[in-house]
Amino acid sequence: MKNIFKTILLSVVVLGMSSCTEEKLLDLEPVNNISDAKAFSTPSLIQSYMSGVYNAAAIGMYNSTSTNGGRGYVWGAAFVEQGEARGEDVVNMATFYQLTYTATYDATTANNVFYWVDGYKLINRCNLMIEGTTDAVAKGVITQAVADDYIGQAKFLRAITHFELLTYFARPYNFTAGATHPGVIYREVGVNTAAELISEDNKPRNTVAECYTKVLADLNDAEKLIAATGAGAGASINSIGRATKSAAIAFKTRVYLQKRDWANVIAEGTKLNGRYALTADPYTPFAANVGNTESIFSIVHTSTMNPQVNAALASVLKNRALVCISPILWRDSQWLSDDKRRENGKFIYTASGIKYTNKYYDVTNMTDPAPVIRYAEVVLNMAEAQARLSSANLPAALTLLNSIRNRSLANPATQAYTAASYATQADLVSLILKERRIEFLQEGRRWSDIHRLQGDPIASVAIDGIPSKVANAVPAVAAFDLTAAYTITRPVAAVPGTDFKFLWPIPQLEMNTNLGIEQNTGW
Repeated sequence: MKNIFKTILLSVVVLGMSSCTEEKLLDLEPVNNISDAKAFSTPSLIQSYMSGVYNAAAIGMYNSTSTNGGRGYVWGAAFVEQGEARGEDVVNMATFYQLTYTATYDATTANNVFYWVDGYKLINRCNLMIEGTTDAVAKGVITQAVADDYIGQAKFLRAITHFELLTYFARPYNFTAGATHPGVIYREVGVNTAAELISEDNKPRNTVAECYTKVLADLNDAEKLIAATGAGAGASINSIGRATKSAAIAFKTRVYLQKRDWANVIAEGTKLNGRYALTADPYTPFAANVGNTESIFSIVHTSTMNPQVNAALASVLKNRALVCISPILWRDSQWLSDDKRRENGKFIYTASGIKYTNKYYDVTNMTDPAPVIRYAEVVLNMAEAQARLSSANLPAALTLLNSIRNRSLANPATQAYTAASYATQADLVSLILKERRIEFLQEGRRWSDIHRLQGDPIASVAIDGIPSKVANAVPAVAAFDLTAAYTITRPVAAVPGTDFKFLWPIPQLEMNTNLGIEQNTGW
C-alpha cells in the first residue's frame, strides 16, 4: 500500500475549480505539506477543500503524472466507459478499451490499476475531510451543523467509491453464504503523515459482508447529516452536482438490489416519492441535466474542469467514436423499432451507418455531466424488487416498469406491457432487466447488473460470467438496419463465472507493497 499512499501524499488537495485537472489548479500544496491549521483554518478554505474532493471524484489521475491528465477516474467518466466496455451492449471500435472489452487485462493494466489507485485517493480525501472538519469544530472554526453537512457528503462519496470498487475487484454479495469472501480494504482513516502511513499500511481486505455493512452505515449517516434534501423540480448544480439526502437514499436502493434485499429496496425507494418525478421526455435528463425532475446525483463538468479528450464522455463516445452501440441490443426485438430512445439526432448519433449514443454531445467544451444515479433507476430498482419479493407484487412491479417504458413508446395505449405480457414472475423480472439495458445504455450500469446476476436464483435471468460479444472493431453497417435480416455473431468468447478473469486483479503495485492483502484467485 505504500506506493499508493506515497502517491496520495505527493498529490494535491484541490483548493479551487479553475482548471481542467487537479494538478494544474492554482494555490495548491502537497497534502503532506498542508497543516491542519491551514487547510481547515477558515470556513472558505474548508469549503474549497470540499470542492477539491468532488474534483478528485471527477478527474482522477492517469499514470501518476499530471502530464497525462485526468481520465475521469472514478466518477467523472470512467465508471460509464468501463462499466459498458465490460458488458455486451457496446462494441469497442479501436484499441482504447480493447483490454477491458476482451478481458485481456492483467495486474498492470492502466484502466484497472488507476480505478483502484484513484478510487483510494478519493477515499483518502474523504477521510481527511471528515477528520479535518471534526477538528475545525473543536477549534471553533465552523459549527457542528456545518461540519455535519461536509462529513455527510464525504461519507456518501466514501461509501459509493468503496461499493464501486467491490463490483470490479470482488465477487458478488451472494457468492458465499454470509458474504464471507474477500471484498476490498474499507479505509476510514485519512493518511497525510508518515505515522498514519505506517499505521494504515499492510491492512488486509475486509469481507464483502463487512464492506456492505460499512457502505450502508456511511450512506445512513449521509442521509442524516447532509443538509440538502435534494429536489427534482428547479434543481441546481448544488442539488444535482453535490451529495444530498436523496442521493444517499437512492444509492441505498442500488446497494440493496445488489444484496437481493428486496424489502429494503422498496423501503428506501419509497422515501423519494414526491421528491422526484420521471421527465415526460426521456431525453430531458441529458438535455438539461441541471434543472430537471429526474436527475438525482451527477458529476458536473465545466469547460475548464472535465476529464479531457481521452476520457470526457462526449469525446470518447461520440467525437472520437471509440465505442458504438452493439447490434446485440440494437436488434433486440423487445426494444421496439419506434421507441423514442432510438431517435436519431436525439438519443442516437449515426456516423457512416454506425449507431452511437448521443446522451453526451458537447464535443467542444466537454461539459456533459456524468449521471451517477437517476430517479429512473430507483423506479426500476423498486419494480424489480416488487417482482422478486417472496410474496411478489406483480401489478405494482408492472406499473413501475411501464412508468419508465411508456414515456418512450410511440403509442403506449397499444404498446404498453399488460398482465398478458408475462406468464410468470420470472418473465416479468426478465422484462424489467431488459428495460434496464435499454434505459441505461451507455450510463455505466451494465457491468453492475452482470455482476449481481451471477448465480441468480431465477435461472432464466441468471448470467454466468461475462457474456460473449460482437467482434472488437467496426461492426457491419447492415447490423443496424432493422428493416433487413441480419445474423449476429459473437466471436469475443464469454468468460465463465468460474474464470479468474471475471474479476479485475488487485494491482501489482498494491501487491508489491501491501503484505497484508490477498490477490484475487488465479492472478
